[in-house]
Amino acid sequence: MGTTRTPRGKWIEEGLRALSAGGPEAVRIELLAQALGVSKGGFYGYFDNRGALLAEMLDTWEREVTESVIEQVESGGGDARAKLVRLFTIAASEDGPVTGTSVDLAIRDWARRDEAVAQRLRRVDNRRMDYLRSLFGAICPDEGEVEVRCMVAFSLRIGHHFIAADHGSHSRGEMMELTRKWLLG
Repeated sequence: MGTTRTPRGKWIEEGLRALSAGGPEAVRIELLAQALGVSKGGFYGYFDNRGALLAEMLDTWEREVTESVIEQVESGGGDARAKLVRLFTIAASEDGPVTGTSVDLAIRDWARRDEAVAQRLRRVDNRRMDYLRSLFGAICPDEGEVEVRCMVAFSLRIGHHFIAADHGSHSRGEMMELTRKWLLG
């Protein structure tokens, strides 16, 4: 009976978990193998080295937070408002090993110290903003207002976890819903 190899995607997911927890320095082959309960030998069947894994982690993250999300939104059809509602719902529910906020924040932190990661992050953010512009542009004729709505929506997606403020008689969920309605207004 042959041995079962740990799938390539599991190495990438575990690498992204480690990145979320401790930054790129925490992405170490020995620790990933230990977390997966396998020997590190299987790693080299998929990746030449740690750098190759880091690159595939970034590729996977980029694909999942841009094209995969856009495909999900577009596949549901409807007008721009319906697509924005779907996009907001997807964004609010993203908390997987690849698309979660902790991965996004870890990559943003990494980008502060690594120019290649910073360039990739800029490309991802520009892709996300371009898609938002296409949707908000279909419901709002003013170019400046489109940009403001895009910036508020995107900032909310990235930064709402940092805000610890109370919202009076409203819960955080209620405030998020009121903000979404305002953005779509």
